[in-house]
Amino acid sequence: MVDVDEETFGRLVEEALDSIPPELGRFMRNVAVVVEDRGASPNLLGLYHGVPLTQRTTSYSGFLPDRISIYRIPITRRCRDFEQVVAEVRHTVIHEIAHHFGISDERLDELGAY
Repeated sequence: MVDVDEETFGRLVEEALDSIPPELGRFMRNVAVVVEDRGASPNLLGLYHGVPLTQRTTSYSGFLPDRISIYRIPITRRCRDFEQVVAEVRHTVIHEIAHHFGISDERLDELGAY
């Protein structure tokens, strides 16, 4: 396990978000990204809650923002060094953003994103 405080971990998440190409980032609408210590499962690194962009219709309005949760403790527990934490945070953020865009785990696997 690598000890990464909340503030540093939050900066890593921000850096991962900033690495998203602007042409994709501009399509991220009504979504909040939050850092939490852990989720419902001890092995869960991140989770997307919401309505993917591919499922939104013209009647999509008045909804609370979608939420992407990035879980600090499970990520730091699986890493051996800080560089691995940086890579895992970036991978997890991009993975959950893919769900926001409507890309399933199966499709991510087909694309070699695991």
